[in-house]
Amino acid sequence: MPPKTHSLRPPANRRRTPTQPAVNPDFDGIRELAASLQALHRQMAATCAPSVQSIIQSRSRDQRQIEHLLDRLLNCACIPEGLSLFRTLCRYYFTFNPTATADYIAAYRDMWDNNDAEETNA
Repeated sequence: MPPKTHSLRPPANRRRTPTQPAVNPDFDGIRELAASLQALHRQMAATCAPSVQSIIQSRSRDQRQIEHLLDRLLNCACIPEGLSLFRTLCRYYFTFNPTATADYIAAYRDMWDNNDAEETNA
């Protein structure tokens, strides 16, 4: 009798199928809070967008108004829409107040930048 050869492939009825990781129901409350927070960030970005456009179109140099808006945008810069508005206003503000703009960029990096990549490369 010839020796049995084993296939590296599992039988068709025992093949592995890609599965999603198990969802832990204990985290449902956290997921809901995260979704609510993200929705609030989107709402804040949408609320700030007309103000950003107005400041730039009118060529306003009202530092108090711009910095107030940058403070609000900094809070929602964790989502792409908020970050885009934050960058747009920073680019505009940099043209006449580079020092303050650099402070806002540093604040963004402190709040939102992921330093894990830098730490592993160091």
